Amino acid sequence: MSVVDQNAIDVPRISEADVADYVALLKPRVMSLVIFTALVGLAMAPGHFHPVLAFTSLLCIAVGAGASGALNMALEGDIDAMMSRTANRPIPRGRVTRSEAMTFGLTLAFFSVMTLGILVNWYAGALLAFTIFFYVVIYTLWLKRFTAQNIVIGGAAGSLPPVVAWVAATGSLSVEPLLLFLIIFFWTPPHFWALALFRSDDYARAGIPMLPVVAGPDATRLQILLYTLVLVAVATAPWPLGYFDAVYGVTSLLFGAGMLALAVNVYRCRERSASLRATRKLFAFSILYLFALFATLLAEVVVRAVVPGIG
Repeated sequence: MSVVDQNAIDVPRISEADVADYVALLKPRVMSLVIFTALVGLAMAPGHFHPVLAFTSLLCIAVGAGASGALNMALEGDIDAMMSRTANRPIPRGRVTRSEAMTFGLTLAFFSVMTLGILVNWYAGALLAFTIFFYVVIYTLWLKRFTAQNIVIGGAAGSLPPVVAWVAATGSLSVEPLLLFLIIFFWTPPHFWALALFRSDDYARAGIPMLPVVAGPDATRLQILLYTLVLVAVATAPWPLGYFDAVYGVTSLLFGAGMLALAVNVYRCRERSASLRATRKLFAFSILYLFALFATLLAEVVVRAVVPGIG
């Protein structure tokens, strides 16, 4: 796979970018997860929230997430060019320059924050601005390049969308959105470290101090297992504490058991081919796990809304 010379990426020229390139800058798969988790936070918020304002809030959160993705790519063009997983992104391919991506990202960030603040409330707008800042500056520029704990600390940015949505709907904080934050926060390390295990050569080539590169695969397997134990406990706790209903509790137990079994399998499999299979399975299942938890919460909200006397 040929890689465009990074020194040539920002040479003034007629842009070859099309709509698909700018959509790719938004990291649409990440954006879809942000929209879904924010939707759950919005749906769980108490009281009546006007549908137009609800849609506006989700749109601003989605655009803010896309802005973060574009700014992340603008700042990581050198890294992306060295990794097979990311070498086909618009900047390494020479389709979009770093300055174009930076302008695009900053414009989206500004309008998403200002729109949310003006049309909904400034608490949500400020929290969205902080989320973008944390992902772009704290995670992208600092954590990712300088510490093996990049995913652990940086995961806070990806955990905030349901909190932003709740604040947009209520203008305040409560226990429920913080529980959603904690679930995503503790889900992030085992999810991304599973990816990092079977992509460790990519990260080593790019000089990124991901845990498998710095501490080795065995230490990473142990950390995955430990964080999965914490995740399952944190995700299940809201049920006995009375914050989430029994259907969610049973779902969290069943899918948590599956998540834990796969994490144990990752820990036990040390032979290369078996380890790759185990980590890929955990990575794929972790996406299903998070979706199942949040989909169950969303379903419970819908059922309570349409069936009188429930909840």
